[in-house]
Amino acid sequence: MSEATTRPTAQPVDDLLPSLDPLLRAWLPRRRWFAGKGRPVTGFTLESVTELLPDAGLLHLLVRVHQPPADEEGPGDRYQLLIGTAEAAAPHLAPAVIGHVTHGPLAGRTAYEALQDPRHSAVLLERLRIPGALGALRFHRGPHGEVPRDLPPRPLMAEQSNSSVVYGDTLIAKVFRRVVPGTNPDLELPLALARENCDRVPTPVAWFETRESDHTAPTTLGLLQPFLKGAADGWDLALKHLTNQQDFTAQARDLGRATAEVHTALARALPTVTYTRAHIEQLAASMTHRLEATAQQVPALLPHVPGLRSAFDALARLGADGRTWQAQRIHGDLHLGQCLREPSGAWKLIDFEGEPSRPLAERRLPHPVHRDIAGMLRSFDYASPQSDWSRSCRAAYCDGYAQVTGTDPRTSPVLLRAYETDKAIYESLYEARHRPDWLKVPLAALQHLAE
Repeated sequence: MSEATTRPTAQPVDDLLPSLDPLLRAWLPRRRWFAGKGRPVTGFTLESVTELLPDAGLLHLLVRVHQPPADEEGPGDRYQLLIGTAEAAAPHLAPAVIGHVTHGPLAGRTAYEALQDPRHSAVLLERLRIPGALGALRFHRGPHGEVPRDLPPRPLMAEQSNSSVVYGDTLIAKVFRRVVPGTNPDLELPLALARENCDRVPTPVAWFETRESDHTAPTTLGLLQPFLKGAADGWDLALKHLTNQQDFTAQARDLGRATAEVHTALARALPTVTYTRAHIEQLAASMTHRLEATAQQVPALLPHVPGLRSAFDALARLGADGRTWQAQRIHGDLHLGQCLREPSGAWKLIDFEGEPSRPLAERRLPHPVHRDIAGMLRSFDYASPQSDWSRSCRAAYCDGYAQVTGTDPRTSPVLLRAYETDKAIYESLYEARHRPDWLKVPLAALQHLAE
């Protein structure tokens, strides 16, 4: 596919970042996707600025954020910002306002989150529709699906580690906020699954990226996928059934089958490895380290540390005794909220980027499939901790998985317990940082796992 190169209009940038600096210091820490909460921002470095459309007041920025003490170990986190500017923001854009710029090239204008503005979201779709280069950005089209013109944009308000815009109930764009060098698994894995004709995952139709140089790997910035109109979020669906005291085992069993189909296709599409003694001992050691580090940040975890460590010690002993497992690329952060049930009843898996707080290289490592399965089992417990409903769903999910693969994940209880414990430890840190009122949910599970 040929790609045209487009030069952006020159943009005076010498004073751009200093003029935005005080606004970003106040605005960034309040974003859900900002990873440096609780640490002061000491400065910014502007890595690139691109006008997505000349004279439209729409800027794409890659900004390095400097914060202690992390800067002692690296250059700081890099964020992707799309900023719109206007003399005055329209009333419907009031929640998106970053602030009023008092000096520099944008003096006298109001800066705001551009993806909340339908005019600017439409520009992003047009850029994704036509492959090519624009400043530091590269736009690509895949062989799957079309990108129609003039689809009305609708931003999604529920932001996590990314920002999303739906176009005409046909396509959805996902823009990653904290970006790191390399291909994001949320692009890599769905493209690999498409090559295997696996229809359990929406296939990207377009994406965009940047490169440090011609000799470095591209950094994925965002992608465009089919929007599953009318699909129900798995978490919301489970809670609805639970609230209405309805059985959910049939849906859980179907979800187990869907997970198994995705795992089987990934094993065909990408290389697999065998976890031998060295791998297993390293895995157990990393889990133990994560436990001890988390307990220092979540003191309520401290009484359970000895019991939880036993789960990882048991795994290490199995490795020492010669037990092995096949490892492959997996989802990496599988839970009910990453699953959509279409009106037809078919389950689709989404959001393959893995746990965003972990390094990209770690998220791309092969693991036994039990890691994904443990994540889903934890999700059933999140909906209804330690209940008959949860136990029935967990069993049905594993039954469905075994029907496809011929292997029941419960036949590896030590590995499953270790991954489930590790996941609950991750959850406890997340809840302590972002939703303290929810901390009791993973803590209850950790108490049970420790026993």
